[in-house]
Amino acid sequence: MTLTLLLDASLERIFSFFLLLSPIPRELIQHSNFLNLTTGEVVSITDEELRAAENDEPLEDFPEWQHDAIRIAGEIVETDHYLPLPDRFEIHEYSIMERFCLSVDDEDIRDDLCNAIRGRGAFRYFKDRIHAYGIAEEWYRYRDEALREIAVAWCEEHGIPYTET
Repeated sequence: MTLTLLLDASLERIFSFFLLLSPIPRELIQHSNFLNLTTGEVVSITDEELRAAENDEPLEDFPEWQHDAIRIAGEIVETDHYLPLPDRFEIHEYSIMERFCLSVDDEDIRDDLCNAIRGRGAFRYFKDRIHAYGIAEEWYRYRDEALREIAVAWCEEHGIPYTET
């Protein structure tokens, strides 16, 4: 299996690092993402589903819509076919954002951005400021490159071949 790392939004789709869509807000449910080393598929499994598989809890104790996920969780627990993907704490987008702020050449803008990311609402204030300064595209290129570097390092760490397009 060879993963293809794309330099656009597909990078996030392929790795499903922290942008997986869920009908339930992520703050209310904990999940982990795994790469199936056989198929290249990325699966997202809740902590509840992993616990059910680890404890061999009967499927009938869960709603039918969770059965497939619990079966996959069982494969994750019992085989070496799945590898956990980095979670949002390992990715740490705040650090990426902070490095971007420090990389800005204009001292006034740099200082304003650094101030914007302090305290509550840091992500929202940062987004507002980069749009106000007209540097949003620079930020997104910077973030995409940082995510690409994380993805490449992760693949290399786990011996997973990849190609970049």
